[in-house]
Amino acid sequence: MRRLWLGLVLCWLTGIGGAFAQASGQDLTALARLTEAPVLEDRHDGLSLQMSLTQPVPWRVYTLDAPPRLVLDFSELDFTGADRATMADAVTGVATVNHGLWRPGWTRMVLELAAPMVVDQAGMTTAGAGAAILQIDLTAVSAEVFAARAGAPASAVFADETGLDLPAARTRQTGDRPLKVVLDPGHGGIDPGAEAEGVVEAHLVLTFAHELRELLLRTGGFDVVLTREDDRFVPLETRVTIARHAGADVFLSLHADALAQGRATGATVYTLSEDASDIASQKLAERHDRSDLLAGVDLSRHDDEVALVLMDMARRETTPRSLALAAALVQGIHSSTQSTYKTPQLQAGFSVLKAPDIPSALIELGFLTSKADREKLVDPAWRAKAAEGIRDALQYWAIQDAAEAVRLRQ
Repeated sequence: MRRLWLGLVLCWLTGIGGAFAQASGQDLTALARLTEAPVLEDRHDGLSLQMSLTQPVPWRVYTLDAPPRLVLDFSELDFTGADRATMADAVTGVATVNHGLWRPGWTRMVLELAAPMVVDQAGMTTAGAGAAILQIDLTAVSAEVFAARAGAPASAVFADETGLDLPAARTRQTGDRPLKVVLDPGHGGIDPGAEAEGVVEAHLVLTFAHELRELLLRTGGFDVVLTREDDRFVPLETRVTIARHAGADVFLSLHADALAQGRATGATVYTLSEDASDIASQKLAERHDRSDLLAGVDLSRHDDEVALVLMDMARRETTPRSLALAAALVQGIHSSTQSTYKTPQLQAGFSVLKAPDIPSALIELGFLTSKADREKLVDPAWRAKAAEGIRDALQYWAIQDAAEAVRLRQ
């Protein structure tokens, strides 16, 4: 086998950088596929990963901390045959494995490491007939060494796409224009969300978002934007940025989660709170926010004190509007489906609800761990009723909210 060049001058194999494989004379634009299941093995001093591909593709590898993760990006690799649970169960050195579409043209695999390990060596070699083998070896290190070496490399190829030019501040709606609604289908791509009996949360809520958008547009009086149109990963911060860039009057995040314990059923509507209403709400918030960690996205930011004061001032107006929105949604969904949780309006610290200037709510349409809920969620007729309930709630809330805005201006 001849050695491939690790191209694009990115070859940090100590954990702080990544590497791309580039084959001279090879077509690196077509989709690569796995020829067999990835082989993940414990070593006496770390871990090894071997992946057999139908062809070489550009790639990179690096580590991230808190929790320790190994991140691999490919352009573009079909992960069919790489069972996440089987890979994680095969070794003690890996806690979880996630993979899938990261952004158009790029896929990502993330291994959450059970202990700190850095990349000892990594390379892609040809294996005849245009095939390629990726071999990565990890070596155990101290937490301090791992943290010092962790971080994504700077790269024009993998440049951050989350920055958007923001428009001028949008005035509060007074009923004299269509209501701009941003629908946020939760999860997607590398983060499938909850799964039960073959039903995947990311796919289900995307389908519902498309159905709800179609209903709102047919009804009239609404402009609708989706934070994702297909099965791709969108960071939490980007979802909020999309809403602000669209000039959203309302932001609705759509989910259908699972609970490991209990027999919860029915829809729930959440608004933002630093303190969760109950333990289950806290766990859901932690799981939703964890999607960015699993995808290898670093959300660390240094808050500015002035910005925090301004956001708190904005939330003083937005919070009661969000609470009124949630109450309307609960009533609308219940009236249309008679399917709501025993305490249908709750609060939790969901990051995706933290836009200080946009009334926001997160709707858990049901629980995939409930057979009754699951049957409803996969039923187009039930989803149509749920969509009608949300539409009715938005119409009612918009009228009340606009009337309040007019009174405040007088």
